[in-house]
Parts: sequence; structure tokens; C-alpha cells
Amino acid sequence: MIDRVVVHVSSGNGGNGIVSGRHEKYVPRGGPDGGNGGNGGDVLIIAERNMSSLARYHERRRFVAGNGGNGSGGKKHGTRGRDITVTVPVGTEIWEEGSDGRMLADLDKDGESVVVASGGRGGRGNPAFVSSTNQYPLLSEQGEAGASLEVRLELKILADVGLIGAPNAGKSSLLAAISRARPKIAGYPFTTLEPGLGVVEHKGGSFVVADVPGLVEGAHQGVGLGDDFLRHIERTRLLVHVVDGSIDDPVAEHRKIDRELLMFDPKLGQRPQIVALNKIDLEEVGARAEVLAEALGVGGERVVPISALTGQGVSVLLDEMLEALDRLSEAEAPNVEVENRSSRPPVLRPRPVDEAITIRKSKGTFIVEMPSVARIAAMVDADNWDAKLQFYAYMRKTGVVQALEAAGVVTGSTVRIDKMEWEWV
Repeated sequence: MIDRVVVHVSSGNGGNGIVSGRHEKYVPRGGPDGGNGGNGGDVLIIAERNMSSLARYHERRRFVAGNGGNGSGGKKHGTRGRDITVTVPVGTEIWEEGSDGRMLADLDKDGESVVVASGGRGGRGNPAFVSSTNQYPLLSEQGEAGASLEVRLELKILADVGLIGAPNAGKSSLLAAISRARPKIAGYPFTTLEPGLGVVEHKGGSFVVADVPGLVEGAHQGVGLGDDFLRHIERTRLLVHVVDGSIDDPVAEHRKIDRELLMFDPKLGQRPQIVALNKIDLEEVGARAEVLAEALGVGGERVVPISALTGQGVSVLLDEMLEALDRLSEAEAPNVEVENRSSRPPVLRPRPVDEAITIRKSKGTFIVEMPSVARIAAMVDADNWDAKLQFYAYMRKTGVVQALEAAGVVTGSTVRIDKMEWEWV
């Protein structure tokens, strides 16, 4: 099972606005009618109940949304860029990859979705710059760039009951005995290498059971891929601890696995648990089943002796599981708390209302850093003197001229905004 992948997502760039004027018979110079650019496409991630793993993203790991179309004359706005939708299994967590990565979403319901990269806004056409002193603007705006980021997808399967225990304890045999799941079963450890799911129907009730691969000492630190397996039971409401009654010290084995749960996540130690003492069909286990059950239940857990092979005691175990689940209300289902988890939809490209103006000097050139002004500068016709005069007026209106003067610009200085460079006069 592929349950953790990193993908690269890029939203679309916004289209450019344009400078255009009406051209009508007997109207020598009509009003401005340049259209706005279309917004870039978004990248969305949506949960789909019919998916069971992230295998489809093992090879394809790059998703790019469409760019917005440019505006055109006659106030025709550009088309919106095409959105990209990435489908994932229900139970997938979305993380922003990086040293201080935060959770962007936890998609635990079918159809739930989140926008992980918003498309850039389309640039404005010249009608947006009309004023009382400028009835025919020669300015337009370049579209905003889209967002690009690495996103980590982590699947944690959703199940009501998690079967846990040491390798070869009989978890897969139990899952096969109580459901229609057909996991691989063999008489050697680590037969199960990925979690398996089965639907159990018993006395009119039904619930989902997950068979988690065998846990060993050090699992919380990744020994035997244990940390990958352990996170799959974080969402389960009930744990059934399958203990092999035929080993030398079943009680010590039981306690060792419980310690691994606590060290991985202390909340797992508080999860309701039923102990299934397995392999009582063996004569030596059946003879000491009562003593073992008493020793295993000292922590208050209900202990049910069973044989996953013959079915002995399995019906009693199912009764216990069904009753325990009935006692657990929806409100008691575990709520996974994650540090750095965002409580609101991700805003990956903040757009401040009051945009800061930064002036820095490099090798005698005054460099202006202000994205909104840079997007207009990119569209100025450098060969049109009127357009450059209007851009100067816009810079004065937004405070750029005053900031340059405060920084020491004088006649003859070189000023650069993005790719536009000129001599200050």
C-alpha cells in the first residue's frame, strides 16, 4: 500500500489586462474598453470513497492548473484557467511540505475538498484606471502569478476497529474469520505487510475492521516500519489486541505492544481495548487459557479466549466488539490533534490591503519592490511617452515616487521596477 507521497502543485497565472479603445465611425477616439485577464485555475484536492491508496501518484507527481486568458478589446474579459482536481482516498491528510510544514486539511469525509493552490488574479484592463484627470488610460495590469508548492499526502485508513498485536499472532486469520476479507495468511511472521480492511456484519450491525501489520519492540521509532503502521490506528474507535497464547510469555508480549502504543501516541493508551487470546484450539493453550485471561485482564480490559482457526469464541468476541462500539458515541471518536494544524482554509499567497513599498540600492540602481506596481510596469509601452507619463502619475499616487525621493533618487539616477528600467528625470 502506498500511503504517503509528495506531489508538486502549481496554480495557473492570471491573464493580462490590455489597453484598448473603442473604434467607431465618426468617433475619433472612443473610450477605453480593454478587457480584464481571466483568473488562473486552482488546484483542488478532493476525497473519494472508492479510492483505497495513493498508488496512482507514485509516478505522476506534478499537477499544473491552466493559465487565465488575456483580455481583449470591447471589454471582453479573458477566460478563467482550467482547474486541476487531485482525488485522494477518504482519510487523507494534506500537509505543506517543508521544515515548518503545517496541515492544510484532513479529508475524512467523502466529497470533502480543499483548494491547496489558488490561481493568480487576472490583470485589469485600462478602464480600471479611468479618473477625473485621465479619461483614456494607457495603463493595464499584468496577471498575478500562480502559487507553487510541495504537498505531502498521508493516508490514514478509516476503520471502527483496529486489530493489533505481535507478528504471527493471528490477526489476519481473525479478519478472514469475521469478514469476507481474504488477507495473505501463513505460518511465519510479517505475512501482512500493509493494512487490510474488512466489513463485519453481526446481529444486524456492521462495522469496519482494519488488520494492522505486526508490531515489534521499537515500532514507535520505525522498527519494522512500525510508525507507518501505527498511524493507521489513530482514527480507530476500538482496539482489539490479538495475543498469541502459544508463545512463552503472552502477558509480557501484550505489555510490550501496549508500551509501543503509548510511546507512539499517549492517546492510544486511552483507546478502549479488548484482548483476544488466540489459539486456544491448541491443547497447551486451552489448558492455561483461564489463567492467561486473568493475567491479561489486570488492566481492566475484557479478555475473550478464541481460536481464529476453528471459530471457537469468535462469536463472543464479535458480541463484545459490537457492544463496545455501541457505547462509543460519535463524539467520543478520536479527534487527532496535530501541531501546526491550520484552523482555517490555507491562504498560500496573502494579499495585504496596504502593500509595502521596498526601495533597495544595488550598484547605483534604485530597485523598487512592490508587486502591484510591478504588474503595471510590465505592461507599459516603453515607446509611448504618454503611457510613461501616466505610469509616473500612478507611481506618485501610490507613494512610489515619494519613497524613491526619500531613498535619495536624483536626476540621472537609474530606477528599475521588475524588468522596466529608466533614467530618473
